[in-house]
Amino acid sequence: MAAMITLLGEVTAQVDGRDVDLGPPRQRCVLAALAVEAGRLLPAERLVRAVWGVDTPRRGRATLHSHISRLRKASAGGLAIVYRSDGYTLVLDQPDQVVDLLRFRALCDRARGGGDDTRTVELLTEALALWRGEPLTGLSGEWVEGERDRWQQERWAAEHDLVDAQLRTGQGEELVARLSARTRQQPLDERAAGQYMLALHRAGRPADALDHYRRLRQRLVAELGTDLGAALQALHQRILAADPCLDPASGGAEATSVAVPRQLPGAPAPFVGRRRELDRLEATLATERVSPTLLISAIGGTGGIGKTWLVLHWAHRNLRRFPDGQLFVDLHGFSPTGRPAHPADVLGGFLDALGVDRDHQPAELDRRAESYRSLVADRRMLIVLDNVATTDQVIPLLPGGHHCTVMITSRNQLHGLIARHGARPVHLDVLTDAEAHALLTTALGPDHAHADPRVITELVELCGRFPLALGLIAARGAADPRLPLRDIAADLRALGPDALDSDDPTASLPAVLSWSLRHLTDRQREVFALLSIAPGPDTGLPAAVCLTGLAEREAHAALQALIDASLVERTAGGRYAMHDLVRAYATTTADALPAEVREAALGRVLDHYTHTAYLADQLVHPQHHAVRLDPPAGGAHLPPLPDASAAWAWLDTEHACLLAAQQTAGAHNRYAAVWWLAWSLHTFHYRRGHRHDQLTAWQAAADAAVHLPDPTAHAHSHRLLGLAHARLDHHADALHHLRHALTIAEHHRDPTEQAHAHNELGMVCAQRGDDRQALAHARQALDLYRGLDKPMWEARALNGVGWCAAQLGDYETAREHCQAALTLNRQQHSVDGEAAVLDSLGYIDHHSGRHTQAIDHYTNAVALYRDLGNAFEAADTLETLGQTHRAIGQLTQARTVLREAHRLYREQGRHDDAARTQRELDTLDRDPRT
Repeated sequence: MAAMITLLGEVTAQVDGRDVDLGPPRQRCVLAALAVEAGRLLPAERLVRAVWGVDTPRRGRATLHSHISRLRKASAGGLAIVYRSDGYTLVLDQPDQVVDLLRFRALCDRARGGGDDTRTVELLTEALALWRGEPLTGLSGEWVEGERDRWQQERWAAEHDLVDAQLRTGQGEELVARLSARTRQQPLDERAAGQYMLALHRAGRPADALDHYRRLRQRLVAELGTDLGAALQALHQRILAADPCLDPASGGAEATSVAVPRQLPGAPAPFVGRRRELDRLEATLATERVSPTLLISAIGGTGGIGKTWLVLHWAHRNLRRFPDGQLFVDLHGFSPTGRPAHPADVLGGFLDALGVDRDHQPAELDRRAESYRSLVADRRMLIVLDNVATTDQVIPLLPGGHHCTVMITSRNQLHGLIARHGARPVHLDVLTDAEAHALLTTALGPDHAHADPRVITELVELCGRFPLALGLIAARGAADPRLPLRDIAADLRALGPDALDSDDPTASLPAVLSWSLRHLTDRQREVFALLSIAPGPDTGLPAAVCLTGLAEREAHAALQALIDASLVERTAGGRYAMHDLVRAYATTTADALPAEVREAALGRVLDHYTHTAYLADQLVHPQHHAVRLDPPAGGAHLPPLPDASAAWAWLDTEHACLLAAQQTAGAHNRYAAVWWLAWSLHTFHYRRGHRHDQLTAWQAAADAAVHLPDPTAHAHSHRLLGLAHARLDHHADALHHLRHALTIAEHHRDPTEQAHAHNELGMVCAQRGDDRQALAHARQALDLYRGLDKPMWEARALNGVGWCAAQLGDYETAREHCQAALTLNRQQHSVDGEAAVLDSLGYIDHHSGRHTQAIDHYTNAVALYRDLGNAFEAADTLETLGQTHRAIGQLTQARTVLREAHRLYREQGRHDDAARTQRELDTLDRDPRT
């Protein structure tokens, strides 16, 4: 179907020559907003905001969808409005032929693309003929008013361009009446004034031209306190001198108006993604159009993150918003020269571009800034200040008036600009995975169109989705199509950022990152370097204090400076993180530090993690057997952990860093720290269900224990490594390590470790279904514990004997031992032990037909496990509780607890257990009693 949509007047639509009933004003506004962005996805939230503004109804999205449905129905499908990705798109075959506004813009773009003036006049005349009065007639609202104003500015710019082209073709007298009316509409517009003066001169009325100049100058001085621009003054002098170049035969239109600078560099190609940031810029500009204040968008981010790339892409998409031109300057805040541009020099270039030649420019910075602001005050211009170092460098370059848009990029956060001048900060992060893939494959070009997707994925991962790194890889691949991408990936794996080095500093990742360090102090650079050796993906302030050896206030200030320089990111919970490539570069700077500085920093931070983890473990499990740690290094301060809740929170937050600390300790032969960390994390890993991490930690501890003098540590490591294997159902490995632990304990005549080993062997044998062997190990453990006079451990063994007896169907023996265990645990205030015994008693009662008592035991066990934060055992007990509820027909209760068990299993990565509970839930759903 052929459609036509008009916006430059009353909003109308035709489909196959038939008028479409567009309904009430809000519905017309919906179509108008879609038509302006025809072919582009318009997020639903933006569309709602455009149509209703602050008066959005409570069910705005539903109302919007209703309007769109009516438009589709009224047009009989001729208006193809498609919903995708939480937004709507008006799909048209040729938008710039179907929508009059888009056709107007396309004609203007063709006219400004160059060529002969006669053709320019034809195109602009055709474009302006599309206007049928006030745009969006009959509609109201913030979005409508803003668009109407912007389109009117585009119309005036087209009319100015048309007059310039007509003047260049020799016209003059024919334009006087039209230009007289325009100067009355826009009395302070110097471009219109210059055109009018030239037309009067060519009509044989130079006195009238000079009189218009005199009156305009008097009014400008009286109302604004400023003089006319240099271009208009020059035209005045040429008319006074009767310059023959102004005659119709010579054209001479270049003297008619203020210069229109077009300094914007070319648009980046390729450009992908950044949808969220582009929407943010659009939304900010929309807000500023309604409230006429200066817009400054300060786009910050690490060097190479794509700040200039984003600004140029956005600017080229929005050129028609700035009919009076664009100014662009690289302020060299971070560049190979190391010399940021001085504002006075920048203003000299701006004034030159605005028609003020160098000989007539004031020398002083303040005077230049005044002249600059006077020239751009009432003009709709885009001013891009790229690569800014400081707020002071920017302030003289900010325009006056209410019409200019300023885009500022900087690696620094420029807090003063935000606080004092209302800048709207837009922070850039790395690309999404999809965006990074699209950028790399597009930039590599057709020569690598059939590259192995796995290699592309690896390159994206190695680059950490960092735009500059991806661009440099693409450039390397495009420059030499014969170079296999797998070789580039191998270099990046082996060399890190150095693989992206180059003699050209602008094409070298290390060089680009190094420029961010030039404005830092020596202390800040050292903190940057030391952060690279901190274990883990991020660092909290207490760890950073230990790492740097600084007082907390000094460390915080240094970290803030690195954040301001976009080298470090502040994440949720007061954490500090670096992009992988930035961190790899920081590692090279750390290598330049004295070895003793690095070693001392590493010792402090490892002691911080080790001793704090031990303290946290003692809080969450006070009954855990204590071990003796070496005193912490000087400067290794511990954060306050007042209670078990604070300890759990700290362990959850620092878990990844603690695992990394253990790995780092092993790499630096700090074997005692490796073992202590495994010990201190054991309860946490067990209760949180981190089974794989527990295995990794105790494997590292077993490897380290070989280097430790204490044989107990060796036996203990293998025993708990065996237990970690058992919790992953690695029964053969579990038995191997537990038997090895028992052998070591027997060799060194250590009855405590022997008892522990027998206890764990009994558990593994029970898991394997060897219940008689399990019971034998449990009885041996019980005998050994009784000889040690350790009531809490004796209680654990009693529970083990009871459990094994229950597996063999001897429920009376089982109940007798478990009741004794319950009494001992309660006497010793062992909540963990009490919960385990209650679980065993629940099992015994369930299989004895005493389901009500079983439910009570299981419910109490779950409550205790929850109090302990023991999600691992809670999941198992919930599952058996659900089975007991089902056995007596309590299907609703069964479904509730089984769902919770299923959720916990999934969170802990216990996939087999999760699959089993899902089958149980499916069976419940099919139960005829449901």
